[in-house]
Amino acid sequence: MNMIINIIKYKWYSLTIRFKLVAVFMFTCFIIFIVNIFLYVNVNSMIGKINEVYKSNVNLNELSDSLADVQDSMTDYLTTKGSEALHGYYSAEQRYNNLLGRLNTTITDSHILLMEKNIKNMSAAYLTVTRETMQAKRARNVEKYKGNYDKASDLFSYINTYINSLNNEQFKYNSDNYKVLLVSLRYLETIATAILIIIILMNVFLVYILTYSIISPLIQLAKNANEIAKGNFEVSLVEVRALDEVGIVSKAFSRMILSIQEYIEKIKINLETENMMKEKELIMAGHLKDAQLKYLQTQINPHFLFNTLNAGAQLAMMEGADRTCLFIENMADFFRYNIKKINEDATLEEEIKLVDNYIHILNVRFSGEIHFEKAVDDNLMKICVPSMILQPIVENAINYGIRDVEWEGIIKLQVYQKADSTYISIKDNGIGIEQKKIDDIMRGEIIEPDLSKNSNGIGLGNVINRLKLYYNREDVIEIISAGKNQGTEIIIHIPHVSHK
Repeated sequence: MNMIINIIKYKWYSLTIRFKLVAVFMFTCFIIFIVNIFLYVNVNSMIGKINEVYKSNVNLNELSDSLADVQDSMTDYLTTKGSEALHGYYSAEQRYNNLLGRLNTTITDSHILLMEKNIKNMSAAYLTVTRETMQAKRARNVEKYKGNYDKASDLFSYINTYINSLNNEQFKYNSDNYKVLLVSLRYLETIATAILIIIILMNVFLVYILTYSIISPLIQLAKNANEIAKGNFEVSLVEVRALDEVGIVSKAFSRMILSIQEYIEKIKINLETENMMKEKELIMAGHLKDAQLKYLQTQINPHFLFNTLNAGAQLAMMEGADRTCLFIENMADFFRYNIKKINEDATLEEEIKLVDNYIHILNVRFSGEIHFEKAVDDNLMKICVPSMILQPIVENAINYGIRDVEWEGIIKLQVYQKADSTYISIKDNGIGIEQKKIDDIMRGEIIEPDLSKNSNGIGLGNVINRLKLYYNREDVIEIISAGKNQGTEIIIHIPHVSHK
């Protein structure tokens, strides 16, 4: 049943406005036609019943007149004995017999029907007597026809009285029926008026519903158009289920609004993304500037320093001091990389080379106390990374991890690949870090240490922030420590492999 209703609704919504108007008009006309047919049939039936009310009285009057014709024609023949009078008698008798055929002959409890049966029986006896009278007259049996005539006259009078009495009874009964029929006719008139009023109201309602379904979306479309004209594109869409002309226009307008809203949203997203990128670029540039400035604070005329270091290396080579020459060359490479790469990306190979130089310098200073181990996948050496990310972490591991420990300090550097990502692990066996401090470092709440002769000025926080901005991820670095004297491991997660 629901499926049929849904199909009917779909068919109705699919109709054009013109067809809907014609359909409503035809439906209204059909209802009016059906009602008129109903009223016509019922009114004619009621009129027929009213006409039938006094038909029995008319029949009884006709029966009474026909009985009188029989009596008169018989008397006239007895008086004149003419053939015309005889013919009139037979005609009157035949008509009276026909009228008697309408009367009841069955046994019944109805007083009126019982009177009809008695009239018919007496009439049969009366006609028998009149025939005998007519035959006696033709046979010139005066005594017999006079006696029969008197008997016929008595029966005539008695039947006539019976007919009049029955006529009066029927009139009373028919009058009551007439009143009932008259009331029914008036009731039918009231019903007909009520039906017509209901049809008019229903017609008005159908027209209202149809016009509302057409005009309502147009009104909403006009409101939305005015709002859009004012620059407000956040308007509610017009809900239209119809597939007519208004429905097509409404859906096209809604699609247009959605397209405009999507276009505006894309513009907003693009602007937000552009602003975010600019902001990140500014932050990144700020970190790089910060790193550069901090480093430059430790330098006095870098070119003069490079030239001086190169001169010292040449002098050491001339004097045969190979270890001094190697130390000076590592110093020169270390400072040259700091100056050259501060605003550029680097490869893992360059970053690890810098760490090697840094470890060599420190081991010369501290008589080889720092034990450095490497496990590097050579296939990953050309991966691009932000510059100056490994040396600050190694420096942090030395200064805050293995410096001043009672056991042999070891720094391990590993570069390996899992799936499509590259991991860089810098691990020490130093004093470790408390979890609260790790959380503070990851949230950027640890203040950078003061610059000293033992630091290049680029702190761990700077490295973490630059990595997050560079890869646009929060999980790009991880700090792991099992607790006091359990060492620390810092793992850098490079999500995408790219080559310089």
